[in-house]
Amino acid sequence: MSSGSSGSSGSSDFRGSGGSRSSGAFRYSRRKVVAGAAALAAVVALSACGAKTDEAGGSSDKAAKADTSGGTVRVGLLNSLSGTMAISEVTVRDSLKLAIDEINASGGVLDKQIRPISEDGASDWPTFAEKASKLIKEDRVAATFGCWTSASRKAVKPVFEKNKSLLFYPVQYEGLEESPYIFYTGATTNQQIVPALDYLKSQGRKRIYLVGSDYVFPRTANKIIKAYAKANGMKVLGEDYAPLGSTEFSTISNKVKASRADAVFNTLNGDSNVAFFKEYKSAGLTAKSMPVVSVSIAEEEVKSIGSQYLAGQLTAWNYYQTTEGDANERFVKAYKDKYGQDKPTSDPMEAAYTSVYLWKAMVEKAGSFDPEKVRAASDGITFEAPEGRVTVDGASQHIHKTARIGRIGTDGLIEQVWDSGEAIKPDPYLKGYPWASGLS
Repeated sequence: MSSGSSGSSGSSDFRGSGGSRSSGAFRYSRRKVVAGAAALAAVVALSACGAKTDEAGGSSDKAAKADTSGGTVRVGLLNSLSGTMAISEVTVRDSLKLAIDEINASGGVLDKQIRPISEDGASDWPTFAEKASKLIKEDRVAATFGCWTSASRKAVKPVFEKNKSLLFYPVQYEGLEESPYIFYTGATTNQQIVPALDYLKSQGRKRIYLVGSDYVFPRTANKIIKAYAKANGMKVLGEDYAPLGSTEFSTISNKVKASRADAVFNTLNGDSNVAFFKEYKSAGLTAKSMPVVSVSIAEEEVKSIGSQYLAGQLTAWNYYQTTEGDANERFVKAYKDKYGQDKPTSDPMEAAYTSVYLWKAMVEKAGSFDPEKVRAASDGITFEAPEGRVTVDGASQHIHKTARIGRIGTDGLIEQVWDSGEAIKPDPYLKGYPWASGLS
């Protein structure tokens, strides 16, 4: 994996911004990436063969049953509380706790108080698999909420499927996936990436440059972007990838500048965004001359990177702290009252918060914590979320969501400049888009 090489292999698979606030903690060991990829490959290989594996592999002859005896019900919170992704995932964990506290204060779920058990995935996908197995088999949770990177989700997917336990995944992702034991409460491709491209096209920005981290989400997203561009009279002038944690962007910035593109589509993640936007500004590039639209930078990451480097740049999400509505006003106030007035809210945090309420509604409709009954009850469940009304699509286990384009302000907040007008039905495999045939 070499910085700036579009042909480098995607062995690290982290999505979203994040990491420690210190520059030293932003560095992610290449040796750890390779070792982690090998461990994940072994897990997947064994699972695919139906062989028995250890706890991390998730293979099981018998599904683990949740402990719902007594006056409490346990749920798992599985987030990176350390490592590169901690800056993003700690806040997601905090929003999950907020939702749980609110629900408990209002009587709980089926007359039971929710007892959260928090585990640290440590920004490492084999660790996520191990912790998922522990939550299911030892703690006997009724559901788990968490993961951020596509690597962590793909690592735990066989664990939840083998054990027939539910995961609620709160972050936008690359689509082209469904699982009977995962509910995807963040955006899929047609609710974020496609609307972002539609917006650029409507603004006459038809010559674009692609910059991303070297792993599955950016590579899959860019594969989709190139198919869209070909069908919509747009041109991709260049495509570069950098290893997760890379801080060297002078070469990529110079290539972007030389391309004279109309816009940059950014799928960089984690601390790499800090280095990229500093180099971008240093190269004399501005939001006015060559805007960047990012799909993994939210309010928490803006605060970390610095609004002086991001003011005027664009983002594509389904929620912002500034989203209008009573539900959001209550959410923002409750979050700040609990965690600090200087703490922003963001799309993944909101999707996580919403996911707990959706699970509660599914359980109450089913009259049971049993995963199969919860799944059967999921279709059509609605919730007046901070982002607006969301509805569960039971067939895909994704959520109807409104797409929003925002512009980053000097105050670090993101103001909406466009929205889809109504919630978009999830289409993770892009079946409704003729230009996407053959992508999955």
